[in-house]
Amino acid sequence: MIRRTKIVATLGPASRDAKVLVRMIEAGVDVVRINFSHGVREEHIRSVELTRALAKEAGTTVGILADLQGPKIRIGKFENNKIKLEVGDKFILDADCELGNQERVGLDYKELLNDVETGATLMLDDGRIVLGVSLVRGKQIHCVVEQGGYLSNNKGINRKGGGLGAPALTSKDMEDIRTAAEFGADYLAVSFPRSGNDIRQARELMQEAGGNSLLMAKIERSEAIKALDEIMEASDAIMVARGDLAVEVGDAAVPALQKRMIRTARINNKLVVTATQMMESMITNPIPTRAEVSDVANAVLDGTDAVMLSAESAAGNYPVESVEAMARVCLEAEKEYLVHTDRRMPSNHPSTIEEAIARATMYTASGLQISAIAALTQSGDTALLMSRRSSRVPIFALSPHKGTRSKVTLFRGVYPVEFGKGLNDPEVILGLAEDELLRRGAVRNGDIMVMTIGEPVGKTGGTNTMKIIKVGDFKRREHAGSS
Repeated sequence: MIRRTKIVATLGPASRDAKVLVRMIEAGVDVVRINFSHGVREEHIRSVELTRALAKEAGTTVGILADLQGPKIRIGKFENNKIKLEVGDKFILDADCELGNQERVGLDYKELLNDVETGATLMLDDGRIVLGVSLVRGKQIHCVVEQGGYLSNNKGINRKGGGLGAPALTSKDMEDIRTAAEFGADYLAVSFPRSGNDIRQARELMQEAGGNSLLMAKIERSEAIKALDEIMEASDAIMVARGDLAVEVGDAAVPALQKRMIRTARINNKLVVTATQMMESMITNPIPTRAEVSDVANAVLDGTDAVMLSAESAAGNYPVESVEAMARVCLEAEKEYLVHTDRRMPSNHPSTIEEAIARATMYTASGLQISAIAALTQSGDTALLMSRRSSRVPIFALSPHKGTRSKVTLFRGVYPVEFGKGLNDPEVILGLAEDELLRRGAVRNGDIMVMTIGEPVGKTGGTNTMKIIKVGDFKRREHAGSS
């Protein structure tokens, strides 16, 4: 059984070594995440170059996801690095404070003063510290501690219910977009978008920098939930970023929101990645908890395209084992997921010829005993449309374009194959495509497979033909013709 759900692994100190990274690729990493919240430009470029070189040596394709830091709103630093707050303590967030103490701490985002009022609730350090705002005066936000604990340097700030006005793209993000374009990122993840305009601005900046990354919106603000349809329309993909989202909307609301976002993405022919603390315990332990196994499995059963490792692979003690564990869980969950494959056609009409071909292909695959689908594609669009439908049948995206093959690494149930460069005769292409799948063991003589192709060959967005083929018949006809 081929794993359909893709695995995204974040690179960091634990996984930048070539020996570790090649083992992660062999264990099943489909996409690596370059986290611009840490590291420097040169380090990121080296990581991308190493990933691509190791993937090529392993005979596979690994996609690149560049993740922008975004406007992470943080407190400043303390004289002694950390303090302990007790419930009922008075504490001040002070825009003029340079080094904090037991009574106050500075802010890196001075405009926070304009985003809060008396009665607001601020969540610090991913909700571990809760402050109630009692007064906003001058450059100070006076608070009362509602949930205490240790508070250390540069911890993040969220407002319960959302409402912080920091723009989604900072000057650092704009520079990082240029770096992502330079190393040819396949996906660009935009942190903390509030509207479709944030995604459109990032896309314009990427294009101006000469890149062609697909845009991924990280849904982590309460405002993003309200504007989900607009953000989805402007994006190519979304990430269910459960960390900051849980702080803003409440942790109990996240599971239902996750299911809603995955369902909405698939309906709208968008990609979706589920992220945050999926196997958090494996930062320090060689096996996941049962709860983490269930979490990953439920994301698979929801229909996510990919599941993501963050600190587990970037800074943990067991980066390879984390990938192996995630792959095992995905495979097991998919056995159950595919039992309930929905064979109904969507009620809305297809909007393009490509979509009509994709639907017809998947409907055929669910009815006949199809062994494989070969989507001969320039852009990958037809393979994406096919991947929105649940099926046991693997979809092989055969493309001459390296960029297309890299992008489909994130598509659920789609596998990139280098194929077709310099070919333009449809009959020759179909015969060679059949040979390629035979060589890979995806089909055997006598199997039934489906091929899709655009005629004339080589035109992007031109898939207009579906063929049902009995493997070996083409060669037999060819042989009979030559005799």
